[in-house]
Amino acid sequence: MALDTAVIRPAQGRPPARIGAPHPGGGARRRRLRKLPVRILLTLLVAIELYPILWLILGSLKTQNEFFSKPTWALPESINLGNYVEAWTTGNLAHNLSNSLLVTIPALVFMILLGVAAAFALEVMVWKGRNAILLAFVAGIMIPGQMILVPLFTVYFRTGLTSTLWPLIITYTVLGLPLTVFMMTAYFRAIPREIFEASTLDGASILRSFFTIALPLMKNAIITIALVEFFSVYNDLLIALTFTTDDSLQTVQVGLLNFSDEYGSTQYGPLFAAISINVLGMGIIYLFLNKQIMTGLASGSVKG
Repeated sequence: MALDTAVIRPAQGRPPARIGAPHPGGGARRRRLRKLPVRILLTLLVAIELYPILWLILGSLKTQNEFFSKPTWALPESINLGNYVEAWTTGNLAHNLSNSLLVTIPALVFMILLGVAAAFALEVMVWKGRNAILLAFVAGIMIPGQMILVPLFTVYFRTGLTSTLWPLIITYTVLGLPLTVFMMTAYFRAIPREIFEASTLDGASILRSFFTIALPLMKNAIITIALVEFFSVYNDLLIALTFTTDDSLQTVQVGLLNFSDEYGSTQYGPLFAAISINVLGMGIIYLFLNKQIMTGLASGSVKG
């Protein structure tokens, strides 16, 4: 009998095995080997992403002396939670966080409500000139915000709004509307028109169709756009620094500048602690709403 067809006497309860036949686990091993470079690359990318966060958290536990006498990669000698206490109290982080939320949440509400209403009018309703209006909104995306800061500050100063948070709320709402309208219009294209036509035949008005049909169907898209604009508004420094004329109105990003004095001396421990609180808070929000973000991004990519 040829070598490749010879049969080995099987052990009790096992089927006969042929000499020269592939090992049962060989295919799985080869698949694992083919996936090994991808897994190594993913592990490397995760390490690159997590290292700055780990370095930031470890830096928030160091004393001021350790920043100057030890290498940057050195571990803290002890767990120093006093930096977090100083950042929260002396650094006025709690008050700055409340100011950021008082600015961000109203700006998001106005931005989403006006943006969804404008996209509904531009995509669902049929009227002459809507394409030109949509192009005007798209053109607004290309206008740099830095170009309008000085004229806006002059207007806010003459109207007496510079001592309030309204300049920030109005500016963020206006600057975020073009992108919101553009993206919401794309999401509305994925909704079948027959839904709105059926509601009209049933006697629903435009406002009722908007609030009872359009808004519920756009829930995932609204969450996605809201998070994108939330991170944009919350992390802004230039606009907040331009229109903040009182220390009591400072947002988080402006408040981080308070850890450096006028002579260039920086309190690195409290600064790292404040940044850690800020970054970890944003990370937790993203992790909880990650599924809604992915669903919202996918829902506007195809026309259903």
